[in-house]
Amino acid sequence: MRVWFYWVILLSLFIHLTAGAQSLEDERDAARQLADSAVQNPQSNNQNVDTSPLTDLGDSYTNSIKLLQNRFRVDYNVEEITMVFFREYGSAPVVLVRPDGSKLFQGRVDEEKVEWFDADTFDMITIKNPVPGPWQAVGQVLPESRVMVISNIELHADPLPNVLFAGEILKSTAYLTNNGEPIDNKQFRDVVELDIEFKSTNNPNFGNFGTGDQNIATFQDDGRGMDERPADGVFTGQFNLKIPAGEWKPVFRVITPMYTREQESQPIVLHNNPVSIDAEMNGGGDGYHKIIIDVDRELVDIESLLVDGKVKFPNADMQNFSLTEGGSEPREHLIVAYEKGIFRVKITAYGTTVNGRDFILDVPEFSFVAEGPQEPEVEDPLINGKDPIVDGSAPLVASPETTPASVMPDDQSSQDEMDDGTLTMLLIAVNGSIVLIGMLAAVVIIFMRKKRSTSPKSSPTPTKQASTTTDADLSMDEAPKGFKKLLGMFKKRGKSEKP
Repeated sequence: MRVWFYWVILLSLFIHLTAGAQSLEDERDAARQLADSAVQNPQSNNQNVDTSPLTDLGDSYTNSIKLLQNRFRVDYNVEEITMVFFREYGSAPVVLVRPDGSKLFQGRVDEEKVEWFDADTFDMITIKNPVPGPWQAVGQVLPESRVMVISNIELHADPLPNVLFAGEILKSTAYLTNNGEPIDNKQFRDVVELDIEFKSTNNPNFGNFGTGDQNIATFQDDGRGMDERPADGVFTGQFNLKIPAGEWKPVFRVITPMYTREQESQPIVLHNNPVSIDAEMNGGGDGYHKIIIDVDRELVDIESLLVDGKVKFPNADMQNFSLTEGGSEPREHLIVAYEKGIFRVKITAYGTTVNGRDFILDVPEFSFVAEGPQEPEVEDPLINGKDPIVDGSAPLVASPETTPASVMPDDQSSQDEMDDGTLTMLLIAVNGSIVLIGMLAAVVIIFMRKKRSTSPKSSPTPTKQASTTTDADLSMDEAPKGFKKLLGMFKKRGKSEKP
């Protein structure tokens, strides 16, 4: 009995130990599986794998573990991968950690297998035959950043119109895709450049034969110019076709620091500028020139033509004008012809093609030389730059050698001489009259003085006078006035008169 009791105790202890070991092994397996799930994506969840061109830097679980942040996985069948890491401005380039723990540093890589481009805000790295498994990026990677695996970037732009004009200004939009999926990462615009280039087909039947390549537009997503909204994933290009007319092949180009992708379109024909300008001298009457604006009516609807322009006068003055009235007749504008010289006309035309497409056209500058208003002829008093009257080289009367315009008729010259003689005679007569009057006045004065001196002396007045006086005694002679007073000043006082 005692032996069986010991056997039961030993059996119970063995069972307990076996169960504990199994539980510990299960816990170890669970931990191992949990660690594996943090490093790689479970194969059983393939239907939930994100197939977009942007791959998160780890899921929510791995990002919660500090040592497993910024991890991404490379599949076994990838022959080449190009990755872009967005980081804080001015920070150091990231460091890549391979699945085996080895590290890749910028500037210390095998250039045959790894290409590395670093900028202020991102790193672009291309690796050939990367090691499959979990990789890690160590650095100041932005929290919202993603590792972007670039496989096949393409630019999808609006198709160009069938009818284009040299000098036309137009707008076109485009968007980028990576492996067929649109790229909506606003930071990606710092990584790529989008351009459109026109290459000449060198067709001898067109005017652009032998012309070099022309860069036409650069697409932007910065909200400036014709771009409607910044960082919305829609890039806007503004075309200004100031290139020769002819046959061209558009080339869409995506440029990255690591490589360039090009896509050629079918050749198009660029027509000559359909707007023509002509000038009619004095076409608006005396003092006005007329400019006439017309279009190639096989390509443009004349009814839709609007004109906005400016005129630069010879003296550098500027005048703006607009022609907004429709009609089937050419547009006309009058320019004041107040000065002679070169007139320059620069216009922008708005209209519609015969196919119904609206366009904006930058018309080349038109210039013409015009004469100013006629001025009246002015007689030059100088002969060969000298005045013949001042230097005494010619008499006052015009000589026969003078120009017919300066020679006066004989009767007119005689009339001028008679007028001068009459004036001289009048001056002599006036001066003689004054002298004669003065002489007569002197004779009168002398005669009056002599007569005064020879007249008898008056009797003395009585010494005594009556005590009474009458009204006759009170009367007195009036004092001399006027001419008599003047003559009295020359009279000599008698001997009896004393002062």
